[in-house]
Parts: sequence; structure tokens; C-alpha cells
Amino acid sequence: MMALGLVALAPAAPLASAQAAASRFLGTISAISGTTLTVKPTQGDARQVEVPSTAQLERIEPGQTNLSAAVPMQFSDLAVGDRVLVNLDPNSTGAAPQALRVVAIKQADVAKKQQQEMEDWQRNGVDGLVKSVDTASGTVVLTRRVAGVQKTITIRITPSTTLKRYAPGSVRFNEAQTAPITAIEAGDQLRARGTKSADESELTAVEVISGSFRNISGTVVSTDPASSTLVVKDLATKKPVTVQIGTETEMRRLDDRTAQFLAARLKGNAGGGNNGGGHRSDAGGNGTGAPAGPPHGGGLEQVLDRAKPIEVEDLQKGEAVMLVSTQGASDVTAIKLLAGVEPLLEAPASQDLLSNWSMGSGGAEEAAAQ
Repeated sequence: MMALGLVALAPAAPLASAQAAASRFLGTISAISGTTLTVKPTQGDARQVEVPSTAQLERIEPGQTNLSAAVPMQFSDLAVGDRVLVNLDPNSTGAAPQALRVVAIKQADVAKKQQQEMEDWQRNGVDGLVKSVDTASGTVVLTRRVAGVQKTITIRITPSTTLKRYAPGSVRFNEAQTAPITAIEAGDQLRARGTKSADESELTAVEVISGSFRNISGTVVSTDPASSTLVVKDLATKKPVTVQIGTETEMRRLDDRTAQFLAARLKGNAGGGNNGGGHRSDAGGNGTGAPAGPPHGGGLEQVLDRAKPIEVEDLQKGEAVMLVSTQGASDVTAIKLLAGVEPLLEAPASQDLLSNWSMGSGGAEEAAAQ
């Protein structure tokens, strides 16, 4: 965040730029001993710096890129985990370099900001599949299934809206890149936050993030835990697809009861609240002819988030899986994979469920963690 401000402040001449870079660095405090800070830069080894009483110590809010907005602070206010920009004294002669100025972003301030933004994403955010894009008017129409009914939401893009696009093979918010509205296409998954209309059919966006992913429903042909891969026969193309399971892949398995419940909900046979909210379970069922809801209720995405985590070795040959992956014809990287889905494959809206889950769960936390 503060690095953006540094770019604007850097001298134009290459030599001056190199000298400026050598005299300051950005990193995270990993230890404090007396008046010495150990700072781990974004790249490279940890560095120690002595902070004399004459050093200028300042604090800046998360997200602020203008260093003139920094306010004074005390050395005792610094803590392990704080992000700091250190300007070094070129005339220091001690074993450890001395700091002329330390500008800190407090870890506690970052956590507070993340919590506030996460709550804002949850309260004022929407997600779904892109139905259409009108670049001239700056509108994007989303579709998503709510309580068994297909709904549309119009996203209005303004000149002040922040637009980002997921990097290839990733759904990590911090890896997303700025992209124009023309990068958004029908079929993309999109998440936005902003101001909703009274009936929640429209949202004027403050922030939008989108991406293009592949949804696959199929049966497991083989697994290779050693290489973290499996081969799935795509039910749509009837062709095998090699699926790579990465460190960021989320894998879960539905129990039979929850799978039956979700299948009934997706077929529109059960009532419910917003976002496909589940019924509380009870011994007598829910009176709709559908299975009683999963044990803790909650929206469909929340139900999926509570499903049991699994590994590649837990998958069996011939069992059905649904997954969201990177784009690819024969080789893909799974972003999220769901097993125990045999009942869901009969529901036409099952892909809508998986699409919304891929960005709807955890998206707020990812977005806030910046």
C-alpha cells in the first residue's frame, strides 16, 4: 500500500533511484530488542536497524498512500507484526544502521480495517454469474439462484468504482489486477460491494472483482496423491480432464443428508429465506416434502463451507465430484472441489450453486485482507 507512495516520490534519474532504494526499505517488524528493530522486508533477509531518540516516528492508516498524512507516534507504540517504512541515516557508523524516520502501519489498525471491510462485504456485497455487460452505460447484470428462484441483479459501475480481475489460476483478492469493464464477459463470476437499492435489485458499486473459471461435473477416473492430481471424466464433454490440486485448493465432502437437502432446494421443492437459507432440522421434517435442513441451517454457501474437508487420497474411483477450476481443455487447477454430490447432479441449478460458492465463500475475508 505504502509502496505506491514511494513510486511517486522516487527520483527520476536511475542513479538517484538506486541510492534512494538503498537508503530505505519496507517490511514487517519480526522482533524488538531495546531500541533495535528486526524487520523482514517483502523480499530478502531480515535486517536490523537502530532507532535513536532523534529518529522521526510516525503512524499512518492502512490504505493511505500519502506519507504527508502520517501522525507522530512513540517507539513504545511499535509492536511485532507492524508494517514499517524505514529511512536510513547515510551517516551512521555503528554495527547496525540507524533510522532517520520510521513510518508504521499498525497491525491492530490493519485487523480493525479488515474486520470493517469484511462486514461491509457481507452486508453490502452481492455475487453471481454475469448475464450481460453494457460497457456504454456501465452496467453489468448478474444472475443467481435465491431460494430456488433465478434472480437478476444490476450492478452499476461509476468512474470511482474500483475494478479488478482475478489473475489466471487464482481467486486470491491480493493477486487480482486492475482491469477495465471491457474485461468482464458473460459467464464470468463477479462479486461487488456498494449501495443497494431498496428492493436489492440494483447495486451501485464501490468495488468489483471478476474472473473467468470453468465448472466441471464428472466422475473420478483415478487419483495420484503423490503428485496431488486426479483425472475426472467431464460429464459434459465425455473427455478426461487432469485436475491439479494446489496449496490453495479447497476440497470438501457433503454428507448424504446435506446432499439430499441441497438437491431438493436446487430443484425448487423447498421454501426458504434469502440466499437459499436452510431450514433448521427437526424430527418431523419441514412439511414441504423435502428433507429437513442441515444441522445448523444457514445459506447454501455456508452449508458448503461446513462440509467435511478432504484430501486427494479420500476420493474413490467412480465417485462424482463437482469443481471450479482454472480455464483449460485437458489440464486444469482446481480452486474448489466438492465430493458427495451424486444427488446434486440431477439438479439443473447445481452449477449455479458451485459458481456462487467459488467466490461467495471467503470472498469477503480475502477482499478485506489487503
